[in-house]
Amino acid sequence: MDKNPFDNYTNDYENWFKENYSLFQSELLALKQVIPVEKKGLEIGVGSGIFAEKLDIKFGIDISENMLNYARKRQINVVQGFAESLPYPDSSFDYAVFITSICFINNPSKALDEAYRVIKNGGDLIIAFIDKDSTLGQKLTIKKEDSKFFKTANLYSAKDMISLIETTKFKITKVLQTLIDLNNKRPENPIEGFGKGSFVVIKGQKKNIL
Repeated sequence: MDKNPFDNYTNDYENWFKENYSLFQSELLALKQVIPVEKKGLEIGVGSGIFAEKLDIKFGIDISENMLNYARKRQINVVQGFAESLPYPDSSFDYAVFITSICFINNPSKALDEAYRVIKNGGDLIIAFIDKDSTLGQKLTIKKEDSKFFKTANLYSAKDMISLIETTKFKITKVLQTLIDLNNKRPENPIEGFGKGSFVVIKGQKKNIL
């Protein structure tokens, strides 16, 4: 990512989750269905740690020092760095997570290769993102130049993301979607698949290597 709006608008990022509480809770409900319990996880693009804290993810990496200051206050073990060059040994984690961060990464294929490297054999990759083809994705695309954050983003369709994940030798094991009704004042329970919800969560497993 050439320009990092998250350093300049850190408070705005935090405030979004307060102002859109039901949307945030819907996203968490979907993620909680795929995040391994009591396993060692890494959030790549951890940001302020607002998701990691709720999902009990103890480790994170991000390029924004301002965001990491928030994450440290949330007791997340974080380092400043790039997704394409993770400062962790091979097979360090039971799982790795990208939560909306994949669309801000310059080289997503290399980032997924790095995630593959640091995940243990049989471990999980979880990617959550705004589906480019969804209602919200289309709105963000149209108003991209006016957005503080998504101006620099590269949005993906669910099909493109599945293809990208499979190219990195992960086996897709689960696909969930939520934010079907963006005007819903209550958190939504996620449903299987994609094509209806704006927020898609894909889980893949690292194939065992003999």
